[in-house]
Amino acid sequence: MTRQRAVVAGAGLAGLTLMLAWVALPGRVVRAAEAPKAGQASTALVETMEAELHRAMSSLGSGDNSSPQPKPYFLSYAVADGEQTSIAAQFGAITSSNDSHRRFADVQVRIGTPAEDNTHGDHRNSALSTIPLPLTDDRAAIARSLWFATNRGYGKALDGYLKVKTDQEVRAKEEDRSPDFSTETPTVALLPAAPKLKVDRPAWEARLRELSGLFKQYPNVFFSRVVLEASSETDYFVSSEGTKVATPNHVARLVILGRTRAADGMDMFRAETFEADEAGHLPEQKVLAAKIADMGKSLEALRVAPVTDPYNGPAILSGRAAAVFFHEVLGHRLEGQRQRGDDEGQTFTKLLGKQILPSFMSVADDPTLTKFDGTWLSGHYDYDDEGQQARRVELIKNGVLETFLMSRLPIAGFAHSNGHGRAEVAHMPTGRQGNLIVTSSKTVSDAQLRQMLIDEAKKQGKAYGLYFEDISSGFAVTTRRSPQAFQVIPLVVYRVYVDGRPDELVRGVSIVGTPQAALTRIVATDDKQQVFNGICGAESGSIPVSAVAPAMLVSEIETQKQAQGTARPPILPPPGAADAGGKGGQ
Repeated sequence: MTRQRAVVAGAGLAGLTLMLAWVALPGRVVRAAEAPKAGQASTALVETMEAELHRAMSSLGSGDNSSPQPKPYFLSYAVADGEQTSIAAQFGAITSSNDSHRRFADVQVRIGTPAEDNTHGDHRNSALSTIPLPLTDDRAAIARSLWFATNRGYGKALDGYLKVKTDQEVRAKEEDRSPDFSTETPTVALLPAAPKLKVDRPAWEARLRELSGLFKQYPNVFFSRVVLEASSETDYFVSSEGTKVATPNHVARLVILGRTRAADGMDMFRAETFEADEAGHLPEQKVLAAKIADMGKSLEALRVAPVTDPYNGPAILSGRAAAVFFHEVLGHRLEGQRQRGDDEGQTFTKLLGKQILPSFMSVADDPTLTKFDGTWLSGHYDYDDEGQQARRVELIKNGVLETFLMSRLPIAGFAHSNGHGRAEVAHMPTGRQGNLIVTSSKTVSDAQLRQMLIDEAKKQGKAYGLYFEDISSGFAVTTRRSPQAFQVIPLVVYRVYVDGRPDELVRGVSIVGTPQAALTRIVATDDKQQVFNGICGAESGSIPVSAVAPAMLVSEIETQKQAQGTARPPILPPPGAADAGGKGGQ
């Protein structure tokens, strides 16, 4: 589990505003504050969570006969306890450097029955209340905080359940009448706590000053930032069903960002992310410096590259680009909750057992993997955010759709979780991707794939094919009120000419299309897989994910022009630009 927010480029944990209420708490005997030992799960925290949970389950819903209140059938506490070090630098100077320790509790209350409860339909968030917890193992303070959140959560759940019952009286019959909550076998797994966070802050501040200062030799890169985020977190989950889980998570992430602007006002950026299990395992300084040099040269070239016209024809996506493509175009549409609900487009719901990819391709999601060919995977976890053990799920086998990514929200034909219920703090878990792994049995070398691109472009009467070297992000529309489309934003794109001219760097292009059409046009892949690590935002919040894929040739891909700004590049050259031989934005 990774309950606290994964941070990109220095963004912090979302703030939580709580209205406090002062209500008398029945007297009880508690122990004094304790501090868990390094590498050991907090016994005091788990025991206090269990005790308060059982007390609430036995007391809630016991109103008098004149106004009886329903008892909750399920209650859980999920606590994220994490330390974080964050350092940011730009142009050779530190802009922020701090340490933090946060504890947050998500309290989930369900009223009714698993067949229909207060989370039904649009009321899913009525089960959740979030509160910060004391940072020390003060049992009395923790218990009181949980008590407050539980009482508030129970009232919220009651209101939600009443609305669900009212909705059922006035709405038409739903297409999928699956239960609102699955029945699962309780799990007990108190894994060792995450190790104490160790970051040599003075040494890393010196490294970031040096790295960020390298951008000063590129006068047209008007914004740049280098950020180190390191965290060590232990996630706790206890439920009224008997599940009791403690899992560690520790990660270090270095993000390098550079941005430039062309004379016509179009902004372009390059971003590189490096990840490891701890800061000491991130790449050496010379590796990072070389990457910044590549980024700076790339940005200088991009700002003067021609804007490409809309295109419909063959293209190659590098492994990294293909990984993002599969995450956006396919992965989101295989998440379980996308298959139920009147607003969901349900792109693949009725295609189980049918071919949706070429027969030489298979797709799995395996959050149990920590690395792929030596590269750290962001989407790894041991237990999901509903206390279910992570497991590998074979989604597509030889092109045929086998199953979906399931949380504890059932769908027609799938009554149980497969360990993919994930969420950021203050969000209800839903089926989400972890490590999406794309494999192919029809592979060729890079040179052969390039020649196949040229041959396909000639066959279609095109002057060139496109090569997408790097992609930053994208989004997928899955609701039926909008077109079932996707958009992916490339960072580096080349025209590969069929007449043998050198490849030409171009800019201002985005990939668009519809998933079923795009996925069936894959012709072949190369023989090497690449990793993309990133942060994915959806209805259950922002979570770390990975995708692994080989480069692929598609017979037809559609692009459109990106939005173009109107602001000029910086008019005043940066300080020292004349000395460095630069010409500023002119």
